[in-house]
Amino acid sequence: MTHRLPHRRAFLQMAGAAAGLVLVAPRLALAQAATERRFVFVIQRGAADGLAILSPYADPDYARLRGAMAEEPANAVRLDGSFALHPALAETARLHAAKEALFVHAVASPYRDRSHFDGQNVLETGGLSPYQLKDGWLNRLVAQLPRHRREGAIAFAPTVPMALRGAAEVASYAPSGLPQASDDLMLRVAQLYQGDAQLHALWNSAMDTRGAAMENGGAGRRQDGATLGQLAGSFLARADGPRIAMIETGGWDTHSAQNARLAAQLRNLDAMVLALREALGTAWSSTVVLIATEFGRTAAANGTGGTDHGTGALAMLLGGAVQGGRILADWPGLRAADLHEGRDLRPTTRLDALIAAAAGECFGIEPQRLGRVLFPNGADSAAGPGVRGLPRLLRA
Repeated sequence: MTHRLPHRRAFLQMAGAAAGLVLVAPRLALAQAATERRFVFVIQRGAADGLAILSPYADPDYARLRGAMAEEPANAVRLDGSFALHPALAETARLHAAKEALFVHAVASPYRDRSHFDGQNVLETGGLSPYQLKDGWLNRLVAQLPRHRREGAIAFAPTVPMALRGAAEVASYAPSGLPQASDDLMLRVAQLYQGDAQLHALWNSAMDTRGAAMENGGAGRRQDGATLGQLAGSFLARADGPRIAMIETGGWDTHSAQNARLAAQLRNLDAMVLALREALGTAWSSTVVLIATEFGRTAAANGTGGTDHGTGALAMLLGGAVQGGRILADWPGLRAADLHEGRDLRPTTRLDALIAAAAGECFGIEPQRLGRVLFPNGADSAAGPGVRGLPRLLRA
């Protein structure tokens, strides 16, 4: 008997995969949330090139460092007299024009080395160094909400990402590559767990999530950006749906042939944002989407038409709740003397401060107090000003 429970859990996971989902933790949607605000964290795994996404075209050293890789100013979308948005981000440019997009340049976590795994761990846990903390800042954010507001935090990923791991219950949803299970198999599994209170509740929650996904056409399909955005938006738009979500995106490591690869990545991200906005409907007006990466890329192009691992990066805040139409940048410049270690964009804004300010304003929690909870070890003050140094990010 002592070995039956792990075996049955393993079978439950396999059956769930056959059903076209991966679900971790029960209770996706139980009661109507008491807040209309939604907070979505989109991680760009691989170190997205902020200098190409929002190019400092007015900085004379940008064209010198990037050479043929530099985006032609005539092709990009000039947002002001200093910065231009990559042309693949057409929907994002429209959001900026509608004052629903805000860009924060030269931003970084406290991490200063160039390992993807370590950098992502620091970004997701909110520590000062890799593996210092064992849970994620987004899970700690879930725990800060009143109990009746916590239900249903969800990751749209095959497993719960580090940022959402911790004491607070969360779920994850991702399509399976396996064929859809038959209704007969679903019935047999349900009957198998009828007498086990814990596994029966987990299975019912998995089936509820599967049903919600199938209602919106998302079950059993591999996700491109538009499909993923539509699926996430359909969950978030529900009155009994989640209020905190995380979306994983990968493929941002562009060591070679960057221009074509990055353009494809950005078109996919832009399609995801558009689909998310459309699926949210009126809930978009109360939504905040934070997009961030583990670190930036080198200021200069390398010899293979790409860029290497860097430091300073770009973060984006999108959504109807965002006080947008702005670019926040204490621009350090791209002269050799201005670069971090002579090669990278030098960070001047703390990513932890940006996260604490955006999440605090979103949920009505004092940002400095929230920052001490989400980032308990503090951050390197040399990386830029703290929460108090940031202007208001969201609409009142």
